[in-house]
Order: sequence, then structure tokens, then C-alpha cells
Amino acid sequence: MGFCWNLCCWCVDEKGADSIRGKGGMGLCGQRANVARSFTFRELAASTQNFRAANLIGEGGFGSVYKGRLDSGKIVAVKQLNLNGLQGNQEFIMEVLMLSLLRHSNLVTLTGYCTDGDQRLLVYEYMPLGSLEDHLFDLKSHQEPLDWSTRLKIAIGAARGLEYLHCEANPPVIYRDLKSSNILLDNDFNPKLSDFGLARLGPVGDNTHVSTRVMGTYGYCAPDYAMSGKLTIKSDIYSFGVVLLELITGRKAIDMTKKSGEQNLVSWSRPFLRDRKKFVQLADPLLQNRFSSRCMHHAVAIIAMCLQEQANFRPLIGDIVVALEYLASQTEISETIKGSGFGSQPFLRERQ
Repeated sequence: MGFCWNLCCWCVDEKGADSIRGKGGMGLCGQRANVARSFTFRELAASTQNFRAANLIGEGGFGSVYKGRLDSGKIVAVKQLNLNGLQGNQEFIMEVLMLSLLRHSNLVTLTGYCTDGDQRLLVYEYMPLGSLEDHLFDLKSHQEPLDWSTRLKIAIGAARGLEYLHCEANPPVIYRDLKSSNILLDNDFNPKLSDFGLARLGPVGDNTHVSTRVMGTYGYCAPDYAMSGKLTIKSDIYSFGVVLLELITGRKAIDMTKKSGEQNLVSWSRPFLRDRKKFVQLADPLLQNRFSSRCMHHAVAIIAMCLQEQANFRPLIGDIVVALEYLASQTEISETIKGSGFGSQPFLRERQ
């Protein structure tokens, strides 16, 4: 069955698809929508050497991702959806729709799609450094741990992508699946948000939330949304707080290899987040103390605000961007001072 764009827009959200598509093919922010190319299955099979295992760069409940080379020579990432997996037809349509209408330097670019027969494939720009999750939790022997400045750079870029969705898209878009594995990195560690299959249009007018079936990833999902099914932009803020906590601590949101009481990152961190004297104890040992304690305190304070259990107490993403950019500027000043020969020497610890 061929892919019908008008049907796609109608199917995804019968109440709001026309409004986000706009007139004349314009996107969510009044700009012209990206043109995603329709590929045949044969073309994508050829680009990945028939989905050769050596080209596999990622896999999960949704399916598998392969590195491919198009006839033009362009390198791409090809996501082949598992027909019995977590990403169904509606999520596939939503991802094509969203990434065709949204355009920002911190969102991954959709190159095309394939709907030959029962096949469902998505073609993205290739992100050579993989995911943030890879660099935090699956370092290869030749890789260096992310330093403090790079972690801040990634946090700021991810926040800017989220700011675009919440503040510039009209109506706003709730990402709903922000996590370290969905933050992809280019050669310069510039982050881009990926996987928009769970994204939803946010509330409009006098509405304060969108009622929906609870979706997302355990450990990142806001507790208020998980309990009520009421989705707001503040649901994304909680998820961002979890990602920022992962960046600071080097710990996974959920890690069943940890002992009881430490498996859930947010629960484990609560005593530290409530006591400013303990903020610095959250630092990833792989940072080797190469940061100023003042900058660490500011970062942990931002995390604590994002992880407020009451959604209305969480900050807006625009305020988070401003706070993180200020933090980055202070980090640059601190590094300049250290480079001049002043400042404390780092101590070394292994990550526990």
C-alpha cells in the first residue's frame, strides 16, 4: 500500500492535523514543510547491503537501525521497524508527519520513508557519534568520557530542541519520549532529538493538558502523567531533568544491576537533591572533579526544579535554556582561570 500524505495527516489526529499542516504545505511554525522522499524497499536494502549485520548501529523494541549509503553517496541511518514491535503504524505515521513539519538544528532530519507492502522504514540523517546513552554508559576502550563542557553543550542543545517544540511550534508539540538514547550526536557533539513516534500536539486555547494513554519510558516518565494520563509540556520537563541527572551522575535512569534502593536514579538522588551540601556528591567520578563546585551546584539546582513532583512547580524550558547557557558561560570563565595556572588540581576516582 502506497503512502498517502493527506490520509496520513487525517489519520494521526482527526482534531488537529489540518492545523499543524497549515495552508499550502506550511509547517508547524509557518515555514514550508520538509519534503521527505519515498524510497522503495529494494533501494534501502541495497543501501544497507541487504541489512547486513556489519551495518547494524542500533536496535530496540521498535526494530533495528542500519548505516546505509544512498545512490547519491549520502550516508544515512535506516530504521527498519519490527512489524510486531513497540512502534505501530500510528507511531510510524506520527513520526513522518512530525519530522516533515518540524525543522530545527537540534532535531534529527528525516530524509525519507518506505511503505512497500507491510514494510515500514524511516531514513534519517546519519549521526556519526551515536547516542548520548552510548557515551555515558557504553564507552568503548578507545573513547574518552564526556568532559563537563561537552555535557553542558549536549544539555543546552537538547533543551533548545525542546524549546523549539514547546515554544515555537504552533500548536506546541509534547515530545513524550525524551531520554538519553533518543539524543543523537554529530561529529562535534551537537545533539539532536530523534524518535518522534510518541509525540503529541499540546493543549490549545483554555485547555491545560491532553488526555492520552500513558506512553514513554519507565524511569523518564513524569509521575503525574503516569498516574493520570494528563500530558502537558511539564511532562517533558521532568524527563529532561532525568536526562540532566544522567549527564551529571553518569548513572542510568533505571539500572537493575544496582542494589535495592539505587536502581531508580531519581529515587536514589532525592536525598542529595534536598541537601545543598551533598550536591557535589552527585558528580560522575569519570569527571575527575574537573568542574567548579559552584557550576555543579547550579546544575543540580536546575535538576531539582525539573524533578518537582508537582508539575506546575517545574520551570518552563525557556528558563532552563537561559540557566544552562549562563552555566556554560561560567564554565568557560572557570576553565580560563584554571588554564592560567590557578585553581584546584583534579583528583581521580573510578565510577562506582
